[in-house]
Amino acid sequence: MVNPIVRAAVVQAAPVMFDTPATIAKLVELAEHAAVQGAEIVVFPEAFVGGYPKGLNFGAHLGMRSPEGREDFRRYYESAITIPGPEFQEISEVARRDRLHLVVGVIEREGGTLYCTALMVGPDGRLLGKHRKLMPTALERLVWGFGDGSTITVVDSAIGRFGSVICWENYMPLLRMAMYAKGIEFYCAPTVDDRETWLPTMRTIALEGRCFVLSSCQYLTRADCPADYAAVQGDDPSTVLIRGGSCIIDPLGNVLVPPCFDGEMTHLADLDRRLIARGKYDLDVAGHYARPDVFSLTVDARPKSPVTFMAPPPLGIDPLGVDPTAGEQTIIGMRRD
Repeated sequence: MVNPIVRAAVVQAAPVMFDTPATIAKLVELAEHAAVQGAEIVVFPEAFVGGYPKGLNFGAHLGMRSPEGREDFRRYYESAITIPGPEFQEISEVARRDRLHLVVGVIEREGGTLYCTALMVGPDGRLLGKHRKLMPTALERLVWGFGDGSTITVVDSAIGRFGSVICWENYMPLLRMAMYAKGIEFYCAPTVDDRETWLPTMRTIALEGRCFVLSSCQYLTRADCPADYAAVQGDDPSTVLIRGGSCIIDPLGNVLVPPCFDGEMTHLADLDRRLIARGKYDLDVAGHYARPDVFSLTVDARPKSPVTFMAPPPLGIDPLGVDPTAGEQTIIGMRRD
């Protein structure tokens, strides 16, 4: 019988702001540390690679953008990573080397746009899936693009089905329902929300979805940022910009790892997958506890692109289907009686 116990880790730490190579090195060290302690799945915070520039306004005012703000965005843009790319290769290698399932919050760059993305990596180093944040919050919309339904993703793995919903997306009931319908067992919620209200939300999701919830939050201080980081919170190196609050909840809403706000740390817990079925016994909101005759949800999972290129017809073939080299009597794709 497959071992029903899965050891999970949630990492509470900060990136090195605007220094992606140093952040990747820190990620590798933290992942290896969790692996030594027996972790099989490790969840990193939202925007761990690339950073969450809390306190910056990117020089934006209604109808105005400042040169200094443009420079802040340039640095942020250059801190983002491409998928695939050399930074992802390092993430892949540590997953493969330590036989880890990883969920990593990154800032993904595609063309001229940045996305807040969660990568899901298997223990063989393969990218099992990724999720782009559907709804950036408030000023996040100035620097991040919007994901689409094609990355509402739950992946299969040796330890069970896992996926990711990022930060305030967890307040979108329809997105949660989509994840439940996909059979999520390990619901990973990377975040930078360090408020007291976050834990009740995570408990609700665990109860509602009858799944384990693994939430990883950054712990970021002013000292983790460059000297010229123009945060509204000021320049005192000891100022805490994001205070953590990572947690792990079981499918019946019990808090296995309570939030801690005292600094960087990695929390571990042993998760008994048998609790999922025990919870589904009396509540399956996408199954026997649903009323599809009254309520239904339609999810558009098609990828959306602002530009679609239509391929031209092969050389020598008329767009109307007539082969100009074959005479009047031959019509491509049509039958003549």
